[in-house]
Formats: sequence, structure tokens, C-alpha cells
Amino acid sequence: MRHLTFGMLVATAVLAAGTPAAAIAVKPLADARLRYEHASQDGLANDADALTIRARAGLAAQEGPFTALVEAQGMFAVVGDYDDGLSGAATRPLVADPENVALSRAQLQYKAKGVTLTAGRQRILLDDERFVGGVGFRQNGQSFDAVRAELTPMKGVKLDAAYVWRVQTIWGIEGNGARPRSIPGDTILAGLSCVTPFGTLSGFGYFLDMDMAALQSFRLSSKTFGARLAGGAPVGKARLGWQLNHARQQDHGRNPNDYQASYWLADLSLDLNGPKLGVGYEVLGADDGRALTSFQMPLGTNFKFQGWADKFLTTPPDGVRDLYASAGWGWKRIGKARAVQVQAVYHRFDADRNSRRYGDEWNLLASARLGRTTASARFADYRASSFATDTQKFWLQLDWTL
Repeated sequence: MRHLTFGMLVATAVLAAGTPAAAIAVKPLADARLRYEHASQDGLANDADALTIRARAGLAAQEGPFTALVEAQGMFAVVGDYDDGLSGAATRPLVADPENVALSRAQLQYKAKGVTLTAGRQRILLDDERFVGGVGFRQNGQSFDAVRAELTPMKGVKLDAAYVWRVQTIWGIEGNGARPRSIPGDTILAGLSCVTPFGTLSGFGYFLDMDMAALQSFRLSSKTFGARLAGGAPVGKARLGWQLNHARQQDHGRNPNDYQASYWLADLSLDLNGPKLGVGYEVLGADDGRALTSFQMPLGTNFKFQGWADKFLTTPPDGVRDLYASAGWGWKRIGKARAVQVQAVYHRFDADRNSRRYGDEWNLLASARLGRTTASARFADYRASSFATDTQKFWLQLDWTL
């Protein structure tokens, strides 16, 4: 399965679609993003300034239940005064967007009633992307060389299983060492969900085989079992949402560490048809304080969680407890602008083991959509108490989609 090439995949799709009787529907794919990111971090001599542009283009050809999709992307730095993780001055903060030209997706999909099968390079976004996601905020993103089956044997019940033989990372074609271009392994992602009166109840098992010595000496390989309940209900004219999540993780494969760690999440949100409020508590537990024996999320879209300053992308040896609260306001339309929103989020970070205060962070967001373009501004301010250093980040971004 590891020897499946994307040339074979595309050739198979073209030959299948090229029969005289085929009625092929071709859809162009295109999106672009222009972003300015500024970062200031105590202990570093210089600030980071990154003006980057990413463009993706591709085609999806559909004939009956089969769809062949190919998409390529390019990411270029117009202003490159930052440490991109692979090159650039380490005297500046890290902005994990190295220049890159790559094949982002090349997949063949079969879709019929109750069955979706996908093979090739693809994006896999599971639930809220906490455990497995596309790392969509970073310019290069993350994709998977995999086969995936999504089955719905009856209404409200879904089985989702994937075998991944290679992860294409955010570090792009120049990735190397501990920040590799791709990560081989025999990873299995499996989940079973059903709709209940209280929301969608899911059980999952993730067997991550990060089979590369240069990547933390195999210490990111793990197996995780867990359950998640996510739902919502009207409360008068408002809507209350909730999420509960628990998982247990331990070493797997060639991981030399012997550890066990727990994950907990409780989250409530209230949408008042304009005002929006939220509160939550997330725990990535520790074992005995050794490096990489705390609960890790190496395939998650971690920018979405525990603050945008990116201080906890790798869980500290003593774990992390995140108590957070948010408040915002949303408008369906203001003049020609649609989906307008503003939001503020506060995080208090503490260790799970050997109780100590890590720090606090404020996140601010404003965004709006005009036609096919979404404009957004973000700000992150992390104030360290005993972990990392004070850091401020600011983003201006334009996203356009065909």
C-alpha cells in the first residue's frame, strides 16, 4: 500500500473517465491567502515580520460515483524577516510557514449511499480537529497519504476508519530532521459515532506510528482511546452547546517511553442570536514529568486550541490545564459585509503535575466576508509566569475561494 503512487492514481482516474460513454463533470478548484504576521518575543533580539501568499489550484473530475481530484499549491514569502523553522535567523520568532511548492492533494473517491471510500493524498479532519486535522491556519497545511472508509449502515450511525502510511507536514519540500517533509508509519484512525437525544456520541481509537528516528526518536508514537459527546439544544430564543471529551493515551510502536496520560475536556457555549459566550476546561495530563510522557496531539490542528501564541503545540512534561472563557458578537450582515464577528478569549494555563502557573493569554479576533473574500485580524498576547516567555502576535489576513 505504501508503494501506491499518485501517478498511478491519476492515470487510473483518467482512464476510467476517458471511456466514450463517460459523462464527466469537471470542477475547477482554486483558493488564495495573503497574510501578514508580526511576532515579538522576549529573549529574541528581533521581531518577526512575515508577508506570505499561498495559492492552490486543481481540478475535480466526476463520473457517476467516482471523483478524481488533483490539487497543487505554492507558498511564497514576499517579506521574509522571520524564522521559518528551516532557515532564517533564529534571532527572530518562529513563523512556521516555509516557502513551498507541492502536490497538496491527489485522490480518487467513490461515493454512494452510505459509503464513501477515498484513496490517495487527502485531508482528514476528525471531529473538531483536536486529535487529527488539516492544520489549516498554517499556509502549507497537513495532508495524509491514506485510504479511508466512511460507512453509514443506518441513520445516525457512522463508522470512520483510515490507514495512513505517510503524513505530509507543514514543513514542505525542504523539511528535514525534526521538522521533516513527511513522516512514514502505519497509522490507524478509527471511530464509531451515533446520534443520541443528547448529541453525537463518538468512540475512537487512534494508533499513531510516527516511524522516524529524527522525529523525537520515535517518542511521538502513541495509541489513544476515547469518547466524545457533542450536542446542543434551544433555550428559549438562544442555543446552548456542549462538548465532553475523555481519552487515555500510552506509548505505541517503537516509542522508548513507557507512559500513560489522560485527556479531559468540558466546554459550554451560549449563542444569544448576536452575543456569544463560552467557557471550558481542558486538561492534557502528565505522567511522571519526563519529556513527551504527557498527552500529545502531533496530528491535531493545535493552533485552534490553548491560545494562538502557540506556546503549547507540544505539551510540556508536566502537562497543561487550560481554563478559558470567551465573549463575542456576530452579525449576519452589516451593509455588504456578511458573517461579521468579533471575539475575545481568555486562557489561564497551569501545570497538571507539580502545580504551578504557566501563564495567561488573551486572544482577539475580528472577521467579515465580502463576496468570495474573507478578511480577518487577530491578536495574541501571552504573559508568562513560569513557562516560556512573553509573546505578542498580530495577523492581518485575506482569504479568497473560487
